[in-house]
Amino acid sequence: MGSEDDERALLEANILQNEGSGLYAGDGSVDSKGKPALKNNTGQWKACSFILVNYFIEKLHKGTVVASTNITNWKGTCYITPLIGAILADTYWGRYWTIAGFTTVYLIALKPAECVGSVCPSATTAQYAVFLTGLYLIALGTGGIKPCIWPFGADQFDDTDPKERVKKGSYFNWFYFSQNIGAIIASSLLVWIQDNVGWGIGFGIPTALMGVCIASLLIGTPLYRFQKPGGSPLTRICQVLVASFRKRNLKVLEDNSLLHETQDRSSAIEGSRKLEHSNELRCLDKAAVISDADIEHGDLCNPWRLCTVTQVEELKILIRMFPIWATGIVFSAVFAQMSTLFVVQGKLMKRTLGSVTIPAASLSFFDFVSVIIWVPIYDSIIIPIVKKLTRKERGFSQLQRMGIGLFVSILCMAAAALVEIKRLQLVAELGLEDEKVAVPLSILWQIPQYFLLGAAEVFTFIGQHEFYYEQAPDAMRSLCSALSLLTNSLGNYLSSLILTIVTYITTKGGKAGWIPDNLNEGHLDYFYWLLAGLSFLNLVVYMVFSRNYKEKKAAAA
Repeated sequence: MGSEDDERALLEANILQNEGSGLYAGDGSVDSKGKPALKNNTGQWKACSFILVNYFIEKLHKGTVVASTNITNWKGTCYITPLIGAILADTYWGRYWTIAGFTTVYLIALKPAECVGSVCPSATTAQYAVFLTGLYLIALGTGGIKPCIWPFGADQFDDTDPKERVKKGSYFNWFYFSQNIGAIIASSLLVWIQDNVGWGIGFGIPTALMGVCIASLLIGTPLYRFQKPGGSPLTRICQVLVASFRKRNLKVLEDNSLLHETQDRSSAIEGSRKLEHSNELRCLDKAAVISDADIEHGDLCNPWRLCTVTQVEELKILIRMFPIWATGIVFSAVFAQMSTLFVVQGKLMKRTLGSVTIPAASLSFFDFVSVIIWVPIYDSIIIPIVKKLTRKERGFSQLQRMGIGLFVSILCMAAAALVEIKRLQLVAELGLEDEKVAVPLSILWQIPQYFLLGAAEVFTFIGQHEFYYEQAPDAMRSLCSALSLLTNSLGNYLSSLILTIVTYITTKGGKAGWIPDNLNEGHLDYFYWLLAGLSFLNLVVYMVFSRNYKEKKAAAA
């Protein structure tokens, strides 16, 4: 049995290698004219450079609006609207036109207000309404760009070509790298310009850059590879559920070859490769069973009654991915501490360095720096070493990479807890429990927790995007990318929920609780240890499901 599996694996590898060495991309990609994409003329890094410029510039505007009083609602909206953009991309427009269309929404939203010199008049009610409209137009623009930009860049590399698959792994790393470069500029240079030169110029610069961004995206059009939209993924999911429910009384066939599938090389779903049958969730296979009623009525083309194996496998893949997706919510809850409790903790530490006062929130700079340091180390040093040890083309699998990040997030919380323990020791020694004042412990001691969080991002966040792209059905890649972004929003909600529960329990009987307004009389370290413990349990759950995860198997287009 083992020898047969080995022969089959070798045969598949040879087929992929032969197809990968052809003139055309083997994953069904087409060029800007709708013709099969020539590998030498389209895709790869020459196309991705235009896409990276697009997102690099898109990130630049974010520092200009984070001071808004509506930031919480706005950020939540920014992680929900990608579901809208993803459905439009997968169903109708494709990723390229969704990015192009919603990027123009950014340009409209970022049009600067008129100012006299560096002085801008106070906003009237109408002007404030216009500002909020612009803010939520940005959220709408985010909804079209975020779920599509990652997959569209990855579309430029052929899945069936081993060399291009390796390059695709590097693409995800350097994409995140460029994103953090943009974030550093947005949170430093643009903020300085707004504060010291004027808000008109501060908004004008990203507006102009967005114009460059759109031009860059359009100039690269002849070089891009495109994946055709496959129709509504939500409709196909519902069709499988309805068809399998209608045939709930039928017996699942033992011979999988008798299940309904098109005879063509490509699947019935536009722009999607066929998916091989899997033996999990066999109850859903009933949707692909050709019943006597189907034959009697000659109704073999109604997907609400009879689905293809590929369509059934799409839903199976989403179900298999769900536990992996859910563990990302806990990681995002840890990540949320960077902009909340890390800042509160830093405010009660020594923030002066010579004559300079360091804003507590500015230490997030070290998170960005950590990402910028770790991406080249991971891509240029760690991966080549691991490749030699594992003999795998990418070194770590996506699941292994994500697991490492989850482990590092535990170390991050432990580092934050240890800093807080030391801070509270000084509070006790100096008798400052009843005073809301900083202790003589440098805020720079927080750098390790920020640095560890950045390292965890490089492993987990980038690994997530790569995993959801690789494992998602071809016609659902934008949707799965949006779902991965949704974990950020749900992670923030989970963090708030945990904080609310902890506060309720620890303040009973008139106690100050773990996280009172005056942290000097609380125990923030306990909360950090709690998050570390939850992260450990999350890692255990992740390891169980990742070990049993079965990767999708797609045929060449």
